[in-house]
Amino acid sequence: MNEFFNDPSHRGGFDAMYYWDQFHPIFAAIVILLVGWIIALVIAAGVKRLLQKLDTNHKLSSATGRTPNIENLVSKLVFWFVMILAVVGSLNVLNISGVSDPFSNMVGRVLAYIPNLFAAVAVGFIGWIVARLVRAGLTNVLSRTELDEKLSSEVGVNALSSNIAEIFYWLVLLLFLPIVLSILGLTGLLIPVQNMVNEAIAYLPNLFIAGVIIFVGYILAKIVRGIVEGLSNSLGLQTQAEKVGLFKNSNVSKFLGSFVFAIIVITALIVAFEALGIQAISQPATAMLNEIMYAIPQIIAAGLILIVAYIVSRFVGRLVAELISGAGIDEIPMKLDLQRFLGQTRVSDIIGYLIVFFTMLFAISEAANRLGLEQVSVLIAMFIQFGASILLGAVILVIGFWLANVVAKVVQRGEYNSSRWLAN
Repeated sequence: MNEFFNDPSHRGGFDAMYYWDQFHPIFAAIVILLVGWIIALVIAAGVKRLLQKLDTNHKLSSATGRTPNIENLVSKLVFWFVMILAVVGSLNVLNISGVSDPFSNMVGRVLAYIPNLFAAVAVGFIGWIVARLVRAGLTNVLSRTELDEKLSSEVGVNALSSNIAEIFYWLVLLLFLPIVLSILGLTGLLIPVQNMVNEAIAYLPNLFIAGVIIFVGYILAKIVRGIVEGLSNSLGLQTQAEKVGLFKNSNVSKFLGSFVFAIIVITALIVAFEALGIQAISQPATAMLNEIMYAIPQIIAAGLILIVAYIVSRFVGRLVAELISGAGIDEIPMKLDLQRFLGQTRVSDIIGYLIVFFTMLFAISEAANRLGLEQVSVLIAMFIQFGASILLGAVILVIGFWLANVVAKVVQRGEYNSSRWLAN
């Protein structure tokens, strides 16, 4: 056979070796592509199955809150990477260097980058494990302290332990992120992320101080509230308040304790915001707290004015009513024929009510002045003047009725029938 092909007399016929030399690179390239395609399918399927056994999608969704199909993505990337290797091999067999060289350079860079990629994945995985351990440990520790139950029952705050654990979870991931970016050589992303991490780390002491301030303020508020409630109960403020008609459906000691508790907690929060450097919240909150602290003595003084005025006015009203009743003034309306306008009400009772009413009006006016409510004070002063005018008018009407009755009796004493008619 070889002699046939090598015989010069047959070279003018079918030259099999010539055509074999021309077409066997094409056949080899096709075979390489087919084998590469099969290998790519096998490797991609193996990678996908491995990721499915590791439950990658579920773990990433629980960590990020999303549902990415990372298994399909990685398997497709592996498939096309192997196919690119097969294409490069086919192009090299065909000796098409103009096309194969760029692919070869790309594959070389990818292969050189793979160790960094695996190292970054390993570091990221370690960071993820550490973050999960930190989150689980903090959740376990904080749940044993019953912090959530205390905060929810005392100040109505929802589960705080899970939020704190979640914050530290993402903080640990953030600490590992610059390392991953540095391994991958992503300097464009590394610098801003590194600056952000440095700022976060520098902010941690302030965050710790703020947490300590809030915790100490909360404990102090509970202690002071207990002292105030105990002192209020020992002084019998509930009984005294009920005697004057206050806090009949509520507990005065709990009210005072809750008020003091809220003031201390708000103060602790403002100090914590100042420690965090959040001026946008701390400055207006501080101004508000200063106004509240300035208003508290005025509110207490106004309340004492109202309470004392009410107690004194009721005592004076009863005393004056008894004196008037003992002096026989309750019989004057009957003598003046005015009892039909009063019904069963006595003059002494009316005078006692008026004493309480006008005393409370003066007390409210003074309390409004204490609180800086000048418009309310002016309005009450106008009402007092109007009430005085009404009383003066009532006195004039009573005198008028009395004079009318006197004149009527004088006229009735006449002997003529016309006199009686005029009297009526």
